[in-house]
Amino acid sequence: MLNALYDSVIVIKAPRKAYIIGMASGLIYGLCTMLYIYNRSHIRNVSNASHEIAYGYLVMSVGFLFLVPLAIGWLCSTFGGQKSGWLSWIFLPWLPIIVSDALLLILGYEGRICILMALPITFLFSSAGGVLAGLTRRYTERRSHSTAVCIALLPFAMIMVEAHWTAPLNIRTVQTAIVIHAPASIVWQNIERVPAIAPTELRPTWTHRIGFPRPIEATLSYEGAGGVRHASFQGGLLFIETVTNWQPDRLLGFTIKADTAEIPRTTLDEHVTIGGPYFDVLRGQYRIEPKPDGTIVLHLSSQERLSTDFNWYAGLWTDAVMHDIQQSILEVVKKRCEHNAILTP
Repeated sequence: MLNALYDSVIVIKAPRKAYIIGMASGLIYGLCTMLYIYNRSHIRNVSNASHEIAYGYLVMSVGFLFLVPLAIGWLCSTFGGQKSGWLSWIFLPWLPIIVSDALLLILGYEGRICILMALPITFLFSSAGGVLAGLTRRYTERRSHSTAVCIALLPFAMIMVEAHWTAPLNIRTVQTAIVIHAPASIVWQNIERVPAIAPTELRPTWTHRIGFPRPIEATLSYEGAGGVRHASFQGGLLFIETVTNWQPDRLLGFTIKADTAEIPRTTLDEHVTIGGPYFDVLRGQYRIEPKPDGTIVLHLSSQERLSTDFNWYAGLWTDAVMHDIQQSILEVVKKRCEHNAILTP
């Protein structure tokens, strides 16, 4: 037990120089690798279409998102001192990750949304690399530079393999609901069109804090199937929604197409752009469910497309984002409906 306690705090007593060397090795590798991959990805903007998939795919790959942090962690622990312990194996690799991401943000290679979404998994895999290297070094009692080189090259090998894969297509549905104390007719009036939403009507949300635009309004060209809704968000984000199911006081369904040509590049990060190669929103539906007690349960669901090699991780974020945005819209509708119900005789 005393040995375990000593091992957990040895990071404080270990030579500071060793930790600086370990962190520097991970930082240099991380910066060089990230800048190289981002610069290669940028070539697609000035190259022909055949290069678009090959170069654009580099950043959105398992090799880059998962294995580069793993290699950073391995290098940090390998060169981080012989007496390093669990704390340094886990947390020392985070420093190169943070510095590298900050530089990518400053240089404009990546946006805040993508960096924040990637941080949990990059922290996890950098720590995993640090722990694996630390345990390997402890039980072999030697520092293998050849192993470190192989680990450093592993992300590039993985990216080359991924270039021949087709990203899986995943269709997901996100459902939210809210209880409203108002008649179905009033609820219907507040969902077929959504007049301009004042900032004071929206509660602070974590999605807005990390950079996603807030909803503004939804207009309708005419009532009935075939009508076109324009759902506007801050930053020039516009969804063109064509009504496919029109059942007054019951159901409103529509297809969704993002007006990508009009979305400013500053509104959303390139890799989370709606309607892009990795993510899209396909359909939406409001469903009004009357309850015996006179209340209404308003359901809002959306169908989304996800196309990455790590849909299991990306889906956690897209589901959470869509759920938060939908819940925010439902809360606005609820307040308006209940206010209207009080004013209506």
